[in-house]
Amino acid sequence: MGRVSGWARRETTGGLLLLVATTIALLWANSPWREAYADLGAITLGPASLHLDLSLSTWAADAVLAVFFFVVGLELKHELVIGSLRNPKEAAVPVLAAAGGVVVPSLIYVLVVVGSGDVGHRDGWAIPAATDIAFALAVLAVFGKGLPVALRVFLLTLAVVDDLIAISIIALFYTSDLAPLWLLPAIALIGLFGFLSRRRRVPVVALVPIAVVAWVLVHESGVHATVAGVLLGLVVPAVTLHGESAGRAHRYAEAFNPWSSALALPVFAFFAAGVTIIEDGGPLALLSEEVALGVLGGLVVGKVVGVLGTTALVVRLTPFRLPQGIGVRDLLPVGVLTGIGFTVALLIAELSFSDDHFVEAGKAGVLLASVLCAVAGATLLRWDARQARHRDMNLDGVDDGDVPLM
Repeated sequence: MGRVSGWARRETTGGLLLLVATTIALLWANSPWREAYADLGAITLGPASLHLDLSLSTWAADAVLAVFFFVVGLELKHELVIGSLRNPKEAAVPVLAAAGGVVVPSLIYVLVVVGSGDVGHRDGWAIPAATDIAFALAVLAVFGKGLPVALRVFLLTLAVVDDLIAISIIALFYTSDLAPLWLLPAIALIGLFGFLSRRRRVPVVALVPIAVVAWVLVHESGVHATVAGVLLGLVVPAVTLHGESAGRAHRYAEAFNPWSSALALPVFAFFAAGVTIIEDGGPLALLSEEVALGVLGGLVVGKVVGVLGTTALVVRLTPFRLPQGIGVRDLLPVGVLTGIGFTVALLIAELSFSDDHFVEAGKAGVLLASVLCAVAGATLLRWDARQARHRDMNLDGVDDGDVPLM
């Protein structure tokens, strides 16, 4: 059991299982048995009295993915309190780069779609805004050997902030039939969850039901239920309490990360990534849609331009600097890796359109862009690792010293 848990905790594991689940979904959705795949996702389970008679694909997107967002919330809380986001001067560059990596891809999508006259599908503007943490870090872990450890922290910070922005976008722009009264008891339960998580002896038996009921209440409110996962993660204390060796946000993240990377993300990918591309003219028909082209341009071009362009402006025009040991050269592969949209991008594609054809077109753009960025990012990482490094990579006039490498 310990070996399985250790394997599930590796960064490469999440990316591998995501890839396997996506491949199975794509092959099944384009096989002679593709109707069985669609029927599987349409199976309805849950109590209708609570409005929880949901399809399996909806359970995967709303409930299973909430586990992943809970871990994101825990990691964000850790970084905000005692990690890379604690010091504004160190956090400023990746945080602002994340913002640029959201704005520019969204603008490119709007320019492509609206510019072609397809004004009706501009609602997909947020699809290319999100970076997939698991996939991006997995590629970096495999192909970034010999590069500074600080580069991983930079990418993690950027990706976490990127996802936080994407989650906020989901809550603000992709919420329909809002029933805010349900949010009041949900917020109260999330507060109770945070209070109990600070107690000396945490009653885990009580925490799980509280989290489940809070999720149900957020779901009933009309806000996308995955937001509950983030909020639950953010109220867990990150500082050490009661003489413990590590903050509970960090400990909970380590405990739930195997469930997130080895179960939640692959299950979601299996139900979300099954795009049927052999009908209605084949893959070229889907990828020729303005929606797909906008997503493709946003992720492949917009992410790189947004991340690198914002970083260049921040470093040039402000006193903020890159972390010691990281040069602008190192950010080229990082910028490309942020174009791996996948998890959250697929989720936003499902929320953006009512027409299944355009949902599939958006997903096709996400999948192709993610593959291109993963391959290009891996190639650039190996190129970067082979280049000679000097003692002042971030050009701040200070010797970088002995920089730990991956």
